[in-house]
Amino acid sequence: MSERFQSTNNRREFMKIAGAASALTAFAVPHVHAEEKEIDTIQVALVGCGGRGTGAAADSLNVPNGRTKLVAMADVFDHRLEGSHKALERTFQENKEKVDVPKERQFVGFDGYQKAMDCLKPGDVVILATPLAFRWVHYQYAIDKGLNVFMEKPVIADGPSAKKMIALAELADQKNIKSAVGLMVRHCRGRQELFDRIQNGEIGDIICMRAYRMHGPVASAFSTKKPEDKPEVMWQIERFHSFLWASGGCFSDFYIHQIDETSWMKNSWPVKAQALGGRHYRGDFVDQNFDTYAVEYTYDDGSKLFFDGRTMLNCRNDMSSVVHGSKGSAIVSTSGHTPGKVRTFKGQNQSRREVAWAYPQPEQNPYQLEWNDFIDAIRNDQPYNEVHRGVQASLVTSMGRMAAHTGQEVTYEQMLNCEQEFAPNVDKLTVDGPAPVMPDADGKYPVPAPGQNRDVEYS
Repeated sequence: MSERFQSTNNRREFMKIAGAASALTAFAVPHVHAEEKEIDTIQVALVGCGGRGTGAAADSLNVPNGRTKLVAMADVFDHRLEGSHKALERTFQENKEKVDVPKERQFVGFDGYQKAMDCLKPGDVVILATPLAFRWVHYQYAIDKGLNVFMEKPVIADGPSAKKMIALAELADQKNIKSAVGLMVRHCRGRQELFDRIQNGEIGDIICMRAYRMHGPVASAFSTKKPEDKPEVMWQIERFHSFLWASGGCFSDFYIHQIDETSWMKNSWPVKAQALGGRHYRGDFVDQNFDTYAVEYTYDDGSKLFFDGRTMLNCRNDMSSVVHGSKGSAIVSTSGHTPGKVRTFKGQNQSRREVAWAYPQPEQNPYQLEWNDFIDAIRNDQPYNEVHRGVQASLVTSMGRMAAHTGQEVTYEQMLNCEQEFAPNVDKLTVDGPAPVMPDADGKYPVPAPGQNRDVEYS
């Protein structure tokens, strides 16, 4: 499947990142081509057995005629691995051969990712669904093993990690390793047609875009003080949405989708961002997230994306993305990721009378389509690397988050070259710590202070 996002501006931005990463391209990796393995059954290993990892594993096993089989699993929590394994066995109880992970191929601990990947052969697939802080560490090992990689988004939360991932993506290309990133909306057939229609001028020149993700507290983004019997490192990994080092916070982990899908329709990445944000009604919560975010992204032609995020109870909910053009408008996401129910309109009010085109319903699930496309590229040995784009989407998302957390206007170049690295020694992390961020005497963690911390997100 073609990447469908290859504007001159984007290639220029990638070259800037690649140039900044050039000093990192000396990773010692043997030259083992994925195609050296004669493909029959594609074995799959799952590293990171939370809800998203379990869902990705199920999708990998549901690829039509994919001949895929799950053979190894790893996590730092045994209860998550056990729960994921049971859920997958239930899902595939009519096709038991799909899940072949006996106890000896279930690995718990910080080195579990190595043991799980060691069960595979070059050309097989590993799913990386741990918190993003570990992404470059696991990706490097997968490349060393000659494995194709599906990794969940976001892939980075800071500039130093972006440069590491781009360097690794270049090595993956050299070895003909296929790399997928879980921005599944890019694989939605309705959104693909909408992208083509917008690029062909159906709604004119894009003037502005709006995106919203507003709902109650989500996943592990809100955390109270750590229980005394929990090691600090393990508590933070378990509650990873609460910590910027582990996930980029709720902003990076959840808002990236709509920032990415609107930028896709624009066929460009924003060059700067300014933002508002704050913490309200916090009670006993000690995490590092804001409750509200409002970001104004600016593209190189001066057009804008306005993004609003809110995680508060008893408020209006909205999860949608809209594009406004000089001749009409379009809906990219109606309510959530799927079904998109994409449409174009002759005007800006987006009433039924203004509908110009609507994608036929029902739609195929993009979570499954991204896997169908990925496995198809492996089977047919087609070039496939979404990491470059995944880094850009993650970097632009982080740019908006940093603008809110510092109270400053932040440019793409500033975000890329910001020296703040949230977890510089994550590859050496142990249960006993120390954790990348530590609480004070009251059990509270450093939080962003706009205007006080102008150059970093917290200190």
